[in-house]
Amino acid sequence: MGAGSELGAAAAGSLLLCAGLLGAGCALGLRLGRGRGAADRGALAWLCYDALVHFALEGPFVYLSFIGNIADSDGLIASLWKEYGKADARWLNFDPTIVSLEILTVALDGSLALILIYAIVKQKYYRHFIQITLCVCELYGGWMTFAPDWLMGSPNLNTNNWLYFWVYLVFFNSVWVLIPGLLLWQSWVELKKMYHKGTSLEKKFQ
Repeated sequence: MGAGSELGAAAAGSLLLCAGLLGAGCALGLRLGRGRGAADRGALAWLCYDALVHFALEGPFVYLSFIGNIADSDGLIASLWKEYGKADARWLNFDPTIVSLEILTVALDGSLALILIYAIVKQKYYRHFIQITLCVCELYGGWMTFAPDWLMGSPNLNTNNWLYFWVYLVFFNSVWVLIPGLLLWQSWVELKKMYHKGTSLEKKFQ
């Protein structure tokens, strides 16, 4: 019973921390998106949450990985990663593939998220270029996180526990596939509109 309640407390704490970041990201994104359309407000809410996760959670993970490893670290962020490590053991110790991807995720994806927030708020011409680049990076990161382990038969993944498999592995990682996919589709639609508008104007003045 003691072990079960410990597991419940650790999981609840980690999920509450993620929910807090989600709430903060959504509140900030919706504030930045006041007066804009629903799609842009939704994109800004996601991007603020995305940036918070990259810098507030994954940034400390990279730092802790370089000074030691998650398994031997203490503190709030370390406890969250220890909990996630119950689903994917590679996050507990220094895994070169995971740490390499996380360096790229924090430095590149986090920075691109901030640039994209600015581009949407200020309606910059490069918005969709940055949006497409960020989404491709997010999807690439997701693929390279799991594909190497899948090819080896998933020795590091815990698929026997419903919380670890369906919530930690499937739900949380699927979000970083679904939303970048939707944003890629949005960019496709908007670029298509721009192309047809430019073509129409060109024909009009011929």
